[in-house]
Amino acid sequence: MSKIILITGASSGIGAITAKYLSDKGFTVYGTSRQPKKELSDFHMLALDVQDKSSIDAAVQTIIEKEGRLDVLINNAGMGITGPIEETPTEEMRRVFDTNFFGAIEVMKSVLPYMRKQNTGLIINVTSIAGYMGLPFRGIYSATKGALEIVTETLSMEAQQFNIRVTNVAPGDFATNIASGRYHTPVFKDSAYAEIYQKNLDLMDGHVDSGKDPVLMAQQIFKIINDPKPKLHYKVGEFMQKFSIVLKRVLPDRMYEKLIMNHYGM
Repeated sequence: MSKIILITGASSGIGAITAKYLSDKGFTVYGTSRQPKKELSDFHMLALDVQDKSSIDAAVQTIIEKEGRLDVLINNAGMGITGPIEETPTEEMRRVFDTNFFGAIEVMKSVLPYMRKQNTGLIINVTSIAGYMGLPFRGIYSATKGALEIVTETLSMEAQQFNIRVTNVAPGDFATNIASGRYHTPVFKDSAYAEIYQKNLDLMDGHVDSGKDPVLMAQQIFKIINDPKPKLHYKVGEFMQKFSIVLKRVLPDRMYEKLIMNHYGM
């Protein structure tokens, strides 16, 4: 039977490309967005706001009513945020945590009862290589993704008794429109961070523009779905982005910090 897949944040970027890729591979795919504009020809679209539990439950219930089961959840919905910690509004920090972290948890909590009843299921959380380290002016984003990595590890242990596999895949920089939906703390002219923050914003945008093809993420997720014993952590990105995680484990903290600061011109 074709697997039934739910992927959040499927209106654009990695989510949309992954949804189409999996649909082309023969899976029955339900993508979601807060305000789906139309039914796409490649896969189904449902309304789902990860900050609204009722909309999450309604979308999951729709799939169960139509298909009778749900085999795979891909927690992809998320948003970015940049800015000096000192100058970033706390309410914006909370909003990103509500989307990237608590939102992902609410979707998992909604699908888990059905997967337990089936005695099978797969949850893939899309995190970020940035979640493995603190990065200048991206600390809050890194924190949300790092927190989701840890929760993934916990849920993997808790859900194994129900034959539910839980894993995550951490992308590096990909050529998507993520920058357009990111919250940017303004570059205040009188800010002590103005010059270096603007320099880093330009560098971040350049990384995205020159990033890898998002289809690589779709291909990795496809492999995970077809692996009977998936690993707990996957990384997809440039060699140096993945190698930076290894360096963080082996180098003294301050030496690693200096490497990061040099990379970002600080």
